[in-house]
Amino acid sequence: MRWNVLQHRRQQIITVQAVECFRSHDIEPLVIKGVSATRYYPEGVYRISVDVDLAVSREDFAKARHLLKSGTIPLVDLHCELRHFDTVQWDDLVANSVNLTFPEGQVRVLRPEDDLRLLATHWLTDGGAYKDRLWDIYYLIDRRDPNFDWDRCLAIVTKRRRRWIECAAGLAAKYLDLDLSDTSLAGASGRLPKWLTRTVEREWAAEVKPIPLEAVLDNRAMLFKQLLRRLRPNPIYATIDCEGDFDARTRVFYQLRNGVRRIAPSYRRVSSVLRARLR
Repeated sequence: MRWNVLQHRRQQIITVQAVECFRSHDIEPLVIKGVSATRYYPEGVYRISVDVDLAVSREDFAKARHLLKSGTIPLVDLHCELRHFDTVQWDDLVANSVNLTFPEGQVRVLRPEDDLRLLATHWLTDGGAYKDRLWDIYYLIDRRDPNFDWDRCLAIVTKRRRRWIECAAGLAAKYLDLDLSDTSLAGASGRLPKWLTRTVEREWAAEVKPIPLEAVLDNRAMLFKQLLRRLRPNPIYATIDCEGDFDARTRVFYQLRNGVRRIAPSYRRVSSVLRARLR
């Protein structure tokens, strides 16, 4: 417990320091995941994370990336806006963002309605592999403000994306007993596609979790296991990657497309690591 408290405070301090460094170069980032998600948790319940995820505007991204490469701002996972995690315009997200205050200073985070879309899509992007991160969605909904605007959350994205959020919340209801009865997602646990529940249960039972290939190049056994995982792409991740329909009759076409799309990026990442070792 003491370690959790210390890690939690360390994460807050590092996040504020990273944000202040960007601000000193006239870049205003939004903090996503990490301490932003922790705000929904009850006192004494700690969300363990080690990364600091910051999103910046497309116009500031090159400058921000240069600062990271120079070593000026360490320990940051940098995002160019919200990428595939959301389709709402960046300026709209920023205009609706809110302050999160720590003893060391303030940072900007998404308003809860926008954050639910991001956290749900991010969890699904991980293929549903991490059951513990489903608590992000549970606590955001369970502990939401009485004025939580469901229209702001659901009505400004496509029907497919609304279905993604409904399914993520439905999984939290099914497996974590989240009460959705007084929400716009009431009954979501009863509308979950069977392929989706089969996939998350298989992922939670799996001994081998997804790991980037470049992180296991020195471990041949694990590298082989990770390659085997990729022969049949995770159907949840594949559907999200292809902006797909959770109620489509088959996942095969999404999986084929996703498998092909991942070849080039994976090759570039692995090659970059190998070249760096040879220098």
